[in-house]
Amino acid sequence: MRPDFRYTESPHHERRDWANLRALLPYLWEYRGRVLLALGCLVLAKVVNLGVPLTLKGIVDSLDAQRLAVIALPTTLLLGYGALKLGNALFSELRDVLFARVRYRAMRRLTVRTLAHLHDLSLRFHLERKTGAISRDLERGARSLSTLLNYLAFSILPVVVEFMLAAALLLDRYPPVFTLIIFGSVVVYVTFTLAITNWRMEHRHLMNRLESQANNEALDSLINYETVKYFGNEDWELRRCDATLAGWENSAVLSQTSMSALNFGQGAIIAVGVTLILFVAAGQVAAGSLTLGDLVLVNALLLQLFIPLNFLGIVYRQIKYALADMDDLIRLFERTPEVRDAPDAVPLQVTQGELRFENVDFGYQPDRQILFDVSFTVPPGRKLAVVGASGAGKSTLARLLFRFYDVQGGRVLIDGQGLQQVTQQSLRAVIGIVPQDTVLFNDTLYYNLAYAQPDASREEIAAAAQMAQLHDFIAALPAGYDTVVGERGLKLSGGEKQRVAIARAILKRPRILIFDEATSALDSRSEQAILQALRAVATDHTTLVIAHRLSTIIDADQILVLEHGRVREQGTHRELLQQEGLYAQMWALQQQEQAAREEEQLLGLN
Repeated sequence: MRPDFRYTESPHHERRDWANLRALLPYLWEYRGRVLLALGCLVLAKVVNLGVPLTLKGIVDSLDAQRLAVIALPTTLLLGYGALKLGNALFSELRDVLFARVRYRAMRRLTVRTLAHLHDLSLRFHLERKTGAISRDLERGARSLSTLLNYLAFSILPVVVEFMLAAALLLDRYPPVFTLIIFGSVVVYVTFTLAITNWRMEHRHLMNRLESQANNEALDSLINYETVKYFGNEDWELRRCDATLAGWENSAVLSQTSMSALNFGQGAIIAVGVTLILFVAAGQVAAGSLTLGDLVLVNALLLQLFIPLNFLGIVYRQIKYALADMDDLIRLFERTPEVRDAPDAVPLQVTQGELRFENVDFGYQPDRQILFDVSFTVPPGRKLAVVGASGAGKSTLARLLFRFYDVQGGRVLIDGQGLQQVTQQSLRAVIGIVPQDTVLFNDTLYYNLAYAQPDASREEIAAAAQMAQLHDFIAALPAGYDTVVGERGLKLSGGEKQRVAIARAILKRPRILIFDEATSALDSRSEQAILQALRAVATDHTTLVIAHRLSTIIDADQILVLEHGRVREQGTHRELLQQEGLYAQMWALQQQEQAAREEEQLLGLN
């Protein structure tokens, strides 16, 4: 069964739309002076525009041979007509110039606010949400705000002002029947346009979704070309795509038909309105109560009011789309950060650097606990290593230490201060990490290295790269430190990226260091050089090492063995081997694997 893509509008959505429109006010308030000046220019432009049919009436009356015995060229009125046209253009452009700063500043403010909010949201949010969706939130937020401000300032408000001025003119100078005909036509026009546009949106939404679905099905069948051939399902794929395209075809025809109905209906309403105006005006001209110029004026006024209404369907649709995008953004702002600083949080004061986990329980999901009653202490300046199988909870310890998540039970403390009682900024300032998967910015090596300490000198950055065994590699590159690493650092190998991470940890000079599989992407020779550098970096630092290769942590002051989120063994390398438990088994297995690799290398050389 195909999903139902019907577009529906509910009172709840309408309430959200008004709430989202109110959300624009703070962005307008910052430049309220400019907004008022722009509105002033808008009113002046419409006043001048209303003078155009009035001047045209004067020109026609002055050229009416039946009323005047001598016809003189109305030079002043003709010049005035041109001046009014010029004034309308001038005030309209001034309005645009004044409002440009408001519009683009609002886009800038909203983009920065959205980005700041996304940075505040928890790691869980970013792991569950696709990067493309976040990118669309940023793009749509600024675009929807720009669209709403643009249409409100340049489409909706001008029409409202012009209607009010036209109503005042008609009621002041002409019988009420003219006002009733003109505004009755406008009301019917607007009602008809909005009703048909809502109906069209239903078919347009379905058409767009079916088109995307058909494209996806066609592309999917081509990507899986070999699988299609293996099973001889070419006809199946064609029928599947054709069935979707049949639904798209029906929706496209209905969309085009509704567009033609909309255009014809709008033209019919204008034609009826103009005809009625002409009948009434012509009758009063024949009776002598109105001049020929009056007939021209009311007819021109009617057409002048309908010109902007020709775009009403497009404007209405774009505003609805923008409000929907704005609603997505408002809902994003309604998501509160999972991890927040306590109201009385204070900066972390690190005097010694003791790290302690006390009876910590934690799970990413309520029904799936990861850590069970984990307790350990890393004395100041000591190194503690955590080992265990994949999924044992090793990397979770680093995430809790950075307070990407809050523990569900127990406490994590640094120098006796609970992490939930200190500010996140001060906590992360004293911790450095070399992650297992180093992701770099699509910028230069220099930028990525300096990211740890943006105010560091070039000499300090080079010294950190030297310690990480990275400087010689960079110096050999044609662009040196100005080499662009590509998106996510794809132009570098895994080992080179890890060296960048190590150099950044060195440059940050943290009191607490975390090495999360810090040498996993290095060969044995490079690993030994990096381990020597890491030992030098870790001197006098409290260090937490998360490791898979046991050979890299035999010098640790304490080794913790995790199994299914529980501490099973604890001790030095020698003590754990003597216990002949899990650690000893892991050690024996890795030694066998290492011996097998060395044997394969020897056979390959021979």
